[in-house]
Amino acid sequence: MTTNSLRRADGREPGSVGAATLEVVIPVHNEETDLEECVRRVHAHLESEIPFRSRITIADNASTDNTLAVATRLAGEIDGVRVRHLEGKGRGRALKEVWLDSNADVVAYMDVDLSTDLNALMPLIAPLMSGHSDLAIGSRLAHSSRVVRGAKREFISRSYNLILRTSLRARFSDAQCGFKAMRATVARELLPLVQDTGWFFDTELLVIAERAGLRIHEVPVDWVDDPNSSVSIIDTAVTDLLGCWRVGRALASGDLPVAELRKSLGREPLVTGVPHGMVGQLVRFGIIGVASTVAYGLLYLVLHPLIGAQAANFMGLLITAVLNTAANRAFTFGIRGSEDAGKHQLQGLLVFGFALLVTSGSLALLHEWAPGVSRHVELAVLVVANLVATVCRFIALRWVFNSEKDVQK
Repeated sequence: MTTNSLRRADGREPGSVGAATLEVVIPVHNEETDLEECVRRVHAHLESEIPFRSRITIADNASTDNTLAVATRLAGEIDGVRVRHLEGKGRGRALKEVWLDSNADVVAYMDVDLSTDLNALMPLIAPLMSGHSDLAIGSRLAHSSRVVRGAKREFISRSYNLILRTSLRARFSDAQCGFKAMRATVARELLPLVQDTGWFFDTELLVIAERAGLRIHEVPVDWVDDPNSSVSIIDTAVTDLLGCWRVGRALASGDLPVAELRKSLGREPLVTGVPHGMVGQLVRFGIIGVASTVAYGLLYLVLHPLIGAQAANFMGLLITAVLNTAANRAFTFGIRGSEDAGKHQLQGLLVFGFALLVTSGSLALLHEWAPGVSRHVELAVLVVANLVATVCRFIALRWVFNSEKDVQK
């Protein structure tokens, strides 16, 4: 079916609510058996439950069975159903092409097996239609979700989302649930940056959206696993892990223009100089600080017998300060790429100078009051002095790197 018209789901004349439009995409590859039941169920739900003008687009990506014929027949029989045929295979490729070409206000997709209860569709799209949120995802891992699936798939899903949280600092709970939507204006900004054409498409899209400061709405869903699913768990897991590595590397190197995207979408900090996620900054700074303190302590104990207390303190602080600045630059404050790295190290060395003053002064006072103390007592005093210096380091580095972000914007 070639018509691109969007109609009101309940058949009434469009009013203030009906002015908004929805396009639901069902990506399929060799789904001749399940496609008709899916389309008729979704169409009936749109007719009875969704108060917006809508259409269904069957995105056939390189099917080799009778899927395209079934889709074409359904488009001829049901008003508001159309077909897009793509020569290339891949769910991500199909969604990207159809969404970019859409003239709807909100674009959504769901898997053909309809594992997700359709009653979650209205809660999914409502915050997008109102303009409150930018993307919306169904979550099988929310506390109030009801999920029926085997222990193996449950373990893999939770493990994958744990990997996303630790490696890419993702905050969304369920990347791979086949039930998502977003505002079309946002899609046109995000989709050109998404490279994956397969199953990792969802994850890459969400990570970029989150880094751009977009609001992601999560909807708890009722979800029943399809026992006849043809998706290979092992192949998908390997592809997803490779995708995580690629996206993480692009974020670290600055190849993903997150700052520019945030600016174009109007998601800069609400107050100049105060970035998003100070709590997250504190946590990452603390982790790096603990690692730096341990490294400093080991260096001090190793170097003390060779060069003495003050020299060991100087070398231990200098080495860990360089590594600490580099780590905080990249992971705590999100400054990527090699540009201005030397300048940042020089600014970090100024902070190092203050830390050296505090620790060396503490060491000198200790030797004045208690000469001949053991190096372990010296180390304890130095660790306390370093804690004081660390607080000052966080304030100083936050000023340095946040000022740099303001300049980049």
